[in-house]
Amino acid sequence: MSTPSATQPGGRAGESAKPMSGAQGAWLVAEREITTKLRSKAFVVSSLVLLLFVLAGVLFSGFMAQSGGFGGPTRVATVGAAAPGLAAQGFEVSELADRAAAERAVLDGEVEAAVVEGGDTPVGLTVIAKDSAPAEVMQALSAVPTLELLAPTTENPALAYIIAVAFGVLYMLSAVTFGTTIAQSVVEEKQTRIVEILLATVSARTLLAGKILGNSILAFAQVVAIVAIATAGMLATGQDLLLGELGTSLIWFGVLFAFGFVLLATLYAALATLVSRQEDVASAVSPVMWLVMLPYVAIIFFNDNPQALAIMSYVPFSAPVGMPMRLYLGTAEWWEPLLSLGVLLVSIAIVLWIGARIYSNSILRTGSRVKLAEAIRG
Repeated sequence: MSTPSATQPGGRAGESAKPMSGAQGAWLVAEREITTKLRSKAFVVSSLVLLLFVLAGVLFSGFMAQSGGFGGPTRVATVGAAAPGLAAQGFEVSELADRAAAERAVLDGEVEAAVVEGGDTPVGLTVIAKDSAPAEVMQALSAVPTLELLAPTTENPALAYIIAVAFGVLYMLSAVTFGTTIAQSVVEEKQTRIVEILLATVSARTLLAGKILGNSILAFAQVVAIVAIATAGMLATGQDLLLGELGTSLIWFGVLFAFGFVLLATLYAALATLVSRQEDVASAVSPVMWLVMLPYVAIIFFNDNPQALAIMSYVPFSAPVGMPMRLYLGTAEWWEPLLSLGVLLVSIAIVLWIGARIYSNSILRTGSRVKLAEAIRG
Protein backbone atom coordinates (compact mmCIF):
# COMPACT_ATOMS: atom_id res chain seq x y z
CA MET A 1 0.00 0.00 0.00
CA SER A 2 1.42 3.40 -0.97
CA THR A 3 2.38 5.98 1.62
CA PRO A 4 0.29 9.19 1.61
CA SER A 5 2.03 12.18 0.12
CA ALA A 6 3.39 14.85 2.48
CA THR A 7 1.24 17.39 0.69
CA GLN A 8 -2.00 15.45 1.24
CA PRO A 9 -4.21 16.53 4.16
CA GLY A 10 -4.61 14.10 7.00
CA GLY A 11 -1.11 12.66 6.72
CA ARG A 12 0.11 10.49 9.59
CA ALA A 13 3.00 11.25 11.93
CA GLY A 14 6.40 10.39 10.52
CA GLU A 15 5.57 11.61 7.02
CA SER A 16 7.85 14.23 5.46
CA ALA A 17 6.83 17.81 6.22
CA LYS A 18 5.53 20.10 3.52
CA PRO A 19 8.43 22.14 2.11
CA MET A 20 8.63 25.72 3.34
CA SER A 21 8.03 28.34 0.66
CA GLY A 22 10.48 31.16 0.06
CA ALA A 23 8.02 33.74 1.39
CA GLN A 24 7.43 31.74 4.58
CA GLY A 25 11.14 31.31 5.13
CA ALA A 26 11.83 35.01 4.55
CA TRP A 27 9.13 35.98 7.02
CA LEU A 28 10.47 33.57 9.67
CA VAL A 29 13.93 35.13 9.30
CA ALA A 30 12.38 38.61 9.45
CA GLU A 31 10.53 37.72 12.66
CA ARG A 32 13.80 36.46 14.14
CA GLU A 33 15.54 39.74 13.27
CA ILE A 34 12.70 41.83 14.73
CA THR A 35 12.30 39.88 17.98
CA THR A 36 16.05 39.75 18.56
CA LYS A 37 16.24 43.52 18.23
CA LEU A 38 13.20 44.21 20.41
CA ARG A 39 14.61 41.99 23.16
CA SER A 40 17.76 44.10 23.26
CA LYS A 41 17.57 46.55 26.16
CA ALA A 42 20.17 48.76 24.50
CA PHE A 43 18.01 49.10 21.38
CA VAL A 44 14.81 49.82 23.31
CA VAL A 45 16.46 52.37 25.60
CA SER A 46 18.28 54.14 22.75
CA SER A 47 15.04 54.32 20.73
CA LEU A 48 13.14 55.85 23.65
CA VAL A 49 15.94 58.36 24.26
CA LEU A 50 15.87 59.32 20.58
CA LEU A 51 12.09 59.86 20.65
CA LEU A 52 12.36 61.98 23.80
CA PHE A 53 15.16 64.01 22.22
CA VAL A 54 13.03 64.66 19.13
CA LEU A 55 10.02 65.66 21.22
CA ALA A 56 12.14 67.96 23.39
CA GLY A 57 13.64 69.60 20.29
CA VAL A 58 10.25 70.24 18.70
CA LEU A 59 8.73 71.59 21.93
CA PHE A 60 11.75 73.81 22.59
CA SER A 61 11.73 75.27 19.08
CA GLY A 62 7.99 75.92 19.34
CA PHE A 63 8.26 77.66 22.69
CA MET A 64 11.21 79.75 21.50
CA ALA A 65 9.30 80.78 18.39
CA GLN A 66 6.39 81.92 20.54
CA SER A 67 8.62 83.83 22.97
CA GLY A 68 10.72 85.54 20.31
CA GLY A 69 13.85 83.34 20.42
CA PHE A 70 17.26 84.00 21.94
CA GLY A 71 17.84 87.48 20.58
CA GLY A 72 16.41 89.43 23.50
CA PRO A 73 13.21 91.53 23.35
CA THR A 74 11.62 92.07 19.95
CA ARG A 75 12.37 95.51 18.54
CA VAL A 76 9.24 97.38 17.45
CA ALA A 77 8.84 100.92 16.11
CA THR A 78 5.71 102.93 16.76
CA VAL A 79 4.38 106.15 15.22
CA GLY A 80 2.44 108.59 17.32
CA ALA A 81 0.18 107.06 19.95
CA ALA A 82 0.04 103.65 18.31
CA ALA A 83 0.11 100.67 20.70
CA PRO A 84 1.42 102.39 23.84
CA GLY A 85 1.23 99.16 25.87
CA LEU A 86 3.90 97.25 23.92
CA ALA A 87 6.77 98.38 26.16
CA ALA A 88 4.99 97.01 29.21
CA GLN A 89 4.75 93.62 27.51
CA GLY A 90 8.53 93.26 27.11
CA PHE A 91 9.07 94.74 23.64
CA GLU A 92 11.89 97.15 22.89
CA VAL A 93 9.90 100.11 21.54
CA SER A 94 11.27 103.07 19.63
CA GLU A 95 9.09 106.00 18.57
CA LEU A 96 9.52 107.38 15.08
CA ALA A 97 8.22 110.53 13.43
CA ASP A 98 6.11 109.11 10.62
CA ARG A 99 5.17 106.02 8.65
CA ALA A 100 7.95 106.51 6.07
CA ALA A 101 10.60 106.42 8.81
CA ALA A 102 9.00 103.30 10.24
CA GLU A 103 9.08 101.56 6.85
CA ARG A 104 12.76 102.44 6.39
CA ALA A 105 13.56 101.05 9.84
CA VAL A 106 11.82 97.78 8.96
CA LEU A 107 13.53 97.41 5.58
CA ASP A 108 16.94 98.25 7.06
CA GLY A 109 16.53 95.64 9.80
CA GLU A 110 16.65 98.16 12.63
CA VAL A 111 13.34 96.80 13.97
CA GLU A 112 11.42 93.58 13.39
CA ALA A 113 8.11 95.37 12.92
CA ALA A 114 6.44 98.76 13.10
CA VAL A 115 2.99 99.66 14.43
CA VAL A 116 1.16 102.63 12.95
CA GLU A 117 -2.35 104.00 13.32
CA GLY A 118 -4.99 103.05 10.78
CA GLY A 119 -6.22 99.89 9.19
CA ASP A 120 -9.56 98.21 8.52
CA THR A 121 -9.81 96.20 11.77
CA PRO A 122 -11.46 97.15 15.08
CA VAL A 123 -8.11 97.70 16.78
CA GLY A 124 -7.39 100.55 14.37
CA LEU A 125 -3.71 99.64 13.93
CA THR A 126 -1.48 98.35 11.14
CA VAL A 127 1.59 96.19 11.70
CA ILE A 128 4.31 96.70 9.09
CA ALA A 129 6.85 93.89 8.58
CA LYS A 130 9.38 92.94 5.93
CA ASP A 131 8.76 89.39 4.72
CA SER A 132 6.73 87.50 7.31
CA ALA A 133 4.13 88.19 9.96
CA PRO A 134 5.65 88.91 13.41
CA ALA A 135 3.49 86.53 15.44
CA GLU A 136 4.53 87.86 18.85
CA VAL A 137 3.57 91.44 17.92
CA MET A 138 0.27 90.34 16.40
CA GLN A 139 -0.58 88.38 19.54
CA ALA A 140 0.37 91.22 21.86
CA LEU A 141 -2.23 93.60 20.46
CA SER A 142 -5.75 93.50 21.80
CA ALA A 143 -7.21 92.54 18.43
CA VAL A 144 -5.82 91.39 15.12
CA PRO A 145 -4.44 94.43 13.28
CA THR A 146 -4.03 94.92 9.55
CA LEU A 147 -0.78 93.41 8.26
CA GLU A 148 1.37 94.80 5.45
CA LEU A 149 4.53 93.07 4.15
CA LEU A 150 7.04 95.35 2.44
CA ALA A 151 9.13 92.56 0.84
CA PRO A 152 6.95 89.44 0.88
CA THR A 153 8.55 86.08 0.13
CA THR A 154 7.30 82.50 0.22
CA GLU A 155 10.57 81.16 1.63
CA ASN A 156 12.10 81.38 5.07
CA PRO A 157 15.83 80.55 4.65
CA ALA A 158 16.40 79.80 8.34
CA LEU A 159 13.38 77.49 8.54
CA ALA A 160 14.31 75.78 5.27
CA TYR A 161 17.80 75.11 6.64
CA ILE A 162 16.40 73.59 9.85
CA ILE A 163 14.04 71.34 7.87
CA ALA A 164 16.88 70.26 5.56
CA VAL A 165 19.03 69.32 8.57
CA ALA A 166 16.10 67.42 10.12
CA PHE A 167 15.53 65.36 6.96
CA GLY A 168 19.26 64.68 6.63
CA VAL A 169 19.76 63.65 10.25
CA LEU A 170 16.70 61.40 10.32
CA TYR A 171 17.75 59.66 7.10
CA MET A 172 21.37 59.21 8.15
CA LEU A 173 20.62 58.10 11.71
CA SER A 174 18.07 55.45 10.76
CA ALA A 175 20.05 54.14 7.79
CA VAL A 176 23.32 53.84 9.70
CA THR A 177 21.73 52.34 12.82
CA PHE A 178 19.85 49.52 11.11
CA GLY A 179 22.32 49.06 8.27
CA THR A 180 25.13 48.47 10.75
CA THR A 181 22.87 46.05 12.63
CA ILE A 182 22.43 43.95 9.48
CA ALA A 183 26.17 43.90 8.78
CA GLN A 184 27.06 42.89 12.34
CA SER A 185 24.39 40.19 12.34
CA VAL A 186 25.71 38.70 9.09
CA VAL A 187 29.30 38.53 10.37
CA GLU A 188 28.23 37.18 13.76
CA GLU A 189 26.38 34.32 12.07
CA LYS A 190 29.46 33.56 9.97
CA GLN A 191 31.76 33.58 13.02
CA THR A 192 29.55 31.30 15.10
CA ARG A 193 28.65 29.04 12.16
CA ILE A 194 24.95 29.61 12.88
CA VAL A 195 24.51 30.47 9.22
CA GLU A 196 25.29 26.85 8.30
CA ILE A 197 22.32 25.71 10.39
CA LEU A 198 20.09 28.39 8.91
CA LEU A 199 21.07 27.47 5.36
CA ALA A 200 20.06 23.88 6.06
CA THR A 201 16.49 25.19 6.38
CA VAL A 202 16.29 28.11 3.94
CA SER A 203 18.27 29.21 0.91
CA ALA A 204 20.84 31.99 1.03
CA ARG A 205 18.60 34.31 -0.99
CA THR A 206 15.68 33.65 1.35
CA LEU A 207 17.91 34.36 4.35
CA LEU A 208 19.04 37.64 2.77
CA ALA A 209 15.45 38.61 1.96
CA GLY A 210 14.36 37.95 5.54
CA LYS A 211 17.17 40.05 6.99
CA ILE A 212 16.35 42.95 4.68
CA LEU A 213 12.63 42.67 5.39
CA GLY A 214 12.99 42.51 9.18
CA ASN A 215 15.38 45.42 9.50
CA SER A 216 13.46 47.49 6.95
CA ILE A 217 10.31 47.08 9.05
CA LEU A 218 12.20 48.20 12.17
CA ALA A 219 13.79 51.17 10.40
CA PHE A 220 10.49 52.32 8.89
CA ALA A 221 8.72 51.90 12.24
CA GLN A 222 11.32 54.12 13.89
CA VAL A 223 10.88 56.81 11.23
CA VAL A 224 7.08 56.68 11.61
CA ALA A 225 7.42 56.96 15.41
CA ILE A 226 9.73 59.97 15.08
CA VAL A 227 7.37 61.70 12.62
CA ALA A 228 4.40 60.97 14.88
CA ILE A 229 6.10 62.33 18.01
CA ALA A 230 7.29 65.42 16.11
CA THR A 231 3.75 65.99 14.79
CA ALA A 232 2.33 65.78 18.31
CA GLY A 233 4.94 68.27 19.53
CA MET A 234 4.16 70.71 16.71
CA LEU A 235 0.43 70.53 17.43
CA ALA A 236 1.07 71.06 21.15
CA THR A 237 3.09 74.22 20.50
CA GLY A 238 0.73 75.72 17.92
CA GLN A 239 2.88 75.06 14.84
CA ASP A 240 -0.13 73.96 12.81
CA LEU A 241 0.76 76.05 9.75
CA LEU A 242 4.25 74.57 9.55
CA LEU A 243 2.84 71.06 9.94
CA GLY A 244 0.44 71.73 7.07
CA GLU A 245 3.30 72.90 4.85
CA LEU A 246 5.31 69.78 5.71
CA GLY A 247 2.48 67.26 5.26
CA THR A 248 3.22 66.14 1.70
CA SER A 249 6.98 66.22 2.30
CA LEU A 250 6.71 63.96 5.34
CA ILE A 251 4.56 61.43 3.49
CA TRP A 252 6.99 61.19 0.59
CA PHE A 253 9.95 61.07 2.95
CA GLY A 254 8.43 57.98 4.56
CA VAL A 255 7.70 56.31 1.20
CA LEU A 256 11.10 57.03 -0.34
CA PHE A 257 12.94 56.10 2.86
CA ALA A 258 11.13 52.74 3.08
CA PHE A 259 12.31 51.76 -0.40
CA GLY A 260 15.65 53.51 -0.14
CA PHE A 261 16.53 51.55 2.96
CA VAL A 262 15.95 48.28 1.11
CA LEU A 263 18.65 49.40 -1.30
CA LEU A 264 21.07 50.26 1.51
CA ALA A 265 20.24 47.14 3.55
CA THR A 266 21.06 44.93 0.57
CA LEU A 267 24.46 46.55 0.20
CA TYR A 268 25.18 46.35 3.95
CA ALA A 269 24.35 42.63 4.05
CA ALA A 270 26.20 41.75 0.84
CA LEU A 271 29.40 43.60 1.68
CA ALA A 272 29.42 42.19 5.23
CA THR A 273 29.70 38.65 3.84
CA LEU A 274 33.14 39.52 2.44
CA VAL A 275 34.66 39.43 5.96
CA SER A 276 34.57 36.94 8.84
CA ARG A 277 35.44 39.10 11.86
CA GLN A 278 33.51 41.85 13.60
CA GLU A 279 36.68 43.97 13.59
CA ASP A 280 36.54 44.11 9.78
CA VAL A 281 32.89 45.12 9.45
CA ALA A 282 33.52 48.87 9.43
CA SER A 283 36.04 48.69 6.59
CA ALA A 284 33.86 46.30 4.58
CA VAL A 285 30.76 48.52 4.67
CA SER A 286 32.59 51.87 4.44
CA PRO A 287 31.45 52.41 0.80
CA VAL A 288 27.82 52.23 1.94
CA MET A 289 28.57 54.60 4.83
CA TRP A 290 29.75 57.15 2.28
CA LEU A 291 26.54 56.69 0.30
CA VAL A 292 24.59 57.49 3.47
CA MET A 293 26.76 60.41 4.59
CA LEU A 294 26.93 62.21 1.25
CA PRO A 295 23.16 62.98 1.04
CA TYR A 296 23.27 64.27 4.64
CA VAL A 297 26.13 66.66 3.81
CA ALA A 298 24.65 67.64 0.44
CA ILE A 299 21.20 68.54 1.81
CA ILE A 300 22.80 70.86 4.36
CA PHE A 301 25.05 72.67 1.87
CA PHE A 302 22.64 72.72 -1.10
CA ASN A 303 19.25 73.15 0.62
CA ASP A 304 18.78 76.45 -1.24
CA ASN A 305 20.23 75.31 -4.59
CA PRO A 306 17.39 74.25 -6.95
CA GLN A 307 19.69 72.53 -9.45
CA ALA A 308 21.51 70.48 -6.81
CA LEU A 309 18.24 69.47 -5.14
CA ALA A 310 16.79 68.42 -8.51
CA ILE A 311 19.76 66.12 -9.11
CA MET A 312 19.58 64.73 -5.57
CA SER A 313 15.87 63.94 -5.94
CA TYR A 314 16.62 61.42 -8.73
CA VAL A 315 19.78 59.81 -7.34
CA PRO A 316 18.58 56.64 -5.50
CA PHE A 317 20.70 57.20 -2.39
CA SER A 318 19.72 60.86 -1.92
CA ALA A 319 16.13 60.84 -3.21
CA PRO A 320 14.65 60.31 0.31
CA VAL A 321 15.99 63.73 1.37
CA GLY A 322 16.22 65.63 -1.92
CA MET A 323 12.64 65.10 -3.13
CA PRO A 324 10.87 65.89 0.19
CA MET A 325 12.90 69.11 0.43
CA ARG A 326 11.83 70.16 -3.06
CA LEU A 327 8.20 69.39 -2.19
CA TYR A 328 8.44 71.62 0.87
CA LEU A 329 9.97 74.45 -1.17
CA GLY A 330 7.33 73.99 -3.88
CA THR A 331 9.88 73.47 -6.67
CA ALA A 332 8.78 69.94 -7.66
CA GLU A 333 5.93 69.08 -10.01
CA TRP A 334 3.27 66.61 -8.86
CA TRP A 335 4.63 63.81 -11.06
CA GLU A 336 8.27 64.12 -10.00
CA PRO A 337 7.99 62.10 -6.74
CA LEU A 338 6.44 59.26 -8.76
CA LEU A 339 9.29 59.36 -11.28
CA SER A 340 11.83 59.43 -8.44
CA LEU A 341 10.15 56.39 -6.89
CA GLY A 342 10.28 54.60 -10.24
CA VAL A 343 14.02 55.23 -10.57
CA LEU A 344 14.48 53.96 -7.02
CA LEU A 345 12.54 50.74 -7.72
CA VAL A 346 14.62 49.99 -10.80
CA SER A 347 17.80 50.59 -8.79
CA ILE A 348 16.56 48.24 -6.05
CA ALA A 349 15.99 45.46 -8.58
CA ILE A 350 19.54 45.81 -9.94
CA VAL A 351 21.18 46.02 -6.51
CA LEU A 352 19.15 43.07 -5.19
CA TRP A 353 20.34 40.90 -8.10
CA ILE A 354 23.99 41.82 -7.54
CA GLY A 355 23.72 41.71 -3.75
CA ALA A 356 22.11 38.27 -3.78
CA ARG A 357 25.00 36.92 -5.88
CA ILE A 358 27.58 38.37 -3.49
CA TYR A 359 25.71 37.06 -0.44
CA SER A 360 25.17 33.56 -1.83
CA ASN A 361 28.78 33.19 -3.00
CA SER A 362 30.44 34.55 0.17
CA ILE A 363 28.26 33.69 3.15
CA LEU A 364 29.96 30.31 3.78
CA ARG A 365 33.50 31.46 3.03
CA THR A 366 35.48 32.09 6.21
CA GLY A 367 39.06 33.08 6.88
CA SER A 368 40.66 35.75 4.72
CA ARG A 369 38.63 38.55 3.21
CA VAL A 370 36.78 37.65 0.01
CA LYS A 371 37.49 39.89 -2.96
CA LEU A 372 34.43 41.65 -4.33
CA ALA A 373 35.10 40.56 -7.91
CA GLU A 374 35.34 36.92 -6.83
CA ALA A 375 32.10 37.17 -4.89
CA ILE A 376 30.26 38.54 -7.90
CA ARG A 377 31.67 35.96 -10.29
CA GLY A 378 31.13 33.09 -7.83
